[in-house]
Amino acid sequence: MRLIVSLLLLLSLGRVGSSEAQSGVTRQLAAYMQGQQAVNQFAGVVLVTRHDSVLLHQAYGLADAEWQVPNTPDTRFALASITKQFTAIAVLQLAERGQLRLTDKLSQYVPGVPNGNGITLHQLLTHTAGLALDFEELYLVHTDATTDSALAFIRRQPVQFAPGARIGYSNVGYFLLGLVIEKASGLRYGTYLQRYILNVAGLHQSGLMSNTALVSGLARLYYREGAVLVKNPYINWELNVGHDGLYATAGDLLRFSQALRSATLLSPASLALMNTPHNQAYGGTGFLDRYGYGVFIDPYYSHRHHLLTHSGGYFGAMTTLDRYPQDEVVVIVLSNNQAESHIISYGLAGILFGKPVEVPYEHRALPAAPPVPPAYAGQYGPHHILYVKGHLYLQNLETPLVAETPTRFFSQQNPDRTVEFLPAKSGKVTALVLTKGGVRETFPKSGKPKAPAR
Repeated sequence: MRLIVSLLLLLSLGRVGSSEAQSGVTRQLAAYMQGQQAVNQFAGVVLVTRHDSVLLHQAYGLADAEWQVPNTPDTRFALASITKQFTAIAVLQLAERGQLRLTDKLSQYVPGVPNGNGITLHQLLTHTAGLALDFEELYLVHTDATTDSALAFIRRQPVQFAPGARIGYSNVGYFLLGLVIEKASGLRYGTYLQRYILNVAGLHQSGLMSNTALVSGLARLYYREGAVLVKNPYINWELNVGHDGLYATAGDLLRFSQALRSATLLSPASLALMNTPHNQAYGGTGFLDRYGYGVFIDPYYSHRHHLLTHSGGYFGAMTTLDRYPQDEVVVIVLSNNQAESHIISYGLAGILFGKPVEVPYEHRALPAAPPVPPAYAGQYGPHHILYVKGHLYLQNLETPLVAETPTRFFSQQNPDRTVEFLPAKSGKVTALVLTKGGVRETFPKSGKPKAPAR
């Protein structure tokens, strides 16, 4: 029975290419994820497609750890910041209908917000409005907080910078966009999304998180405190919307990506506007400077393939939707136990693009390790290796490195990060190989390390 259900599911999501489904790539994807579960305790669902053929659609771990209920391919997961894509689409739809303009000021819809007379909807969409990062003091603590009390709190928050001065990620901005959607459409945020996005795209297993409604098949969330998993805290889902708040299955996210590709939800012009990296003029490291409207365009972790992506992460919910339109590749990773979905997706994409990707394995500290050469310290591309009292650290003193061989080190906090130093014949270290999610990247040594942060 389980086999029949699995086959029907594959057929419903896309054409199963019989030759590719049996290929070495598919076996590599499966082996990689088996390692992620066995070594890194991944819990969640992974869905990988190419040319609409399902290469991997598999569930791992537990949806409910207390009752030992396993995840299934149809388990629903909190999406966290992937929600921002849906918010951005709603704003663009309203702009298409003439119900708002992206140049409109925030104060036209939500009065009283600091700098509201100078903040445009475009700036809210691109995280250039200068508003505070978050208001979690309310939706993590107060069960009786309302939208009005949230607005009163936001109006008292200091701004990060003047509108348009630079980039600053802001959940507050996308929460306010949710209110803009309500004001412009005359509908509640959830009602609008259901009517104009979820129903239109056929996302029948998706919806808004709730503190009262029963949602069948919804995974519980667990996050790490040290080496122990604990339950996520109370979240007031009445307030955690716009920037967060949606749940979905992996299959629904695939349908969502197909709806975007086919211009079902937006006109080609609006889709192009959404997928434009509007923040490049600010400069940066290939992250927020590559932001469009609710989506990152070709960020630094794109494998040099055209990538449209957004991830989410909040108290156990770790999610990634990666779309490589030119390659017709979609990689979806949804986790309910704080597994690094974006790094796992990076590794899975690396396999698809023919890179040698290391399967996770148990790291063992080198017994009686020899003294660490101070010459290992230095600047390697964007990475800092620090040497303090005979020990090495990656980036900062919070990430000590442990010797696995005399030249290869790993992070105990994050075994998916390894560092291998490459000495020349003279013995002088000239480069290092950083392995992240199994993908190897080589960085030449470019200078001395910065002073350690304390």
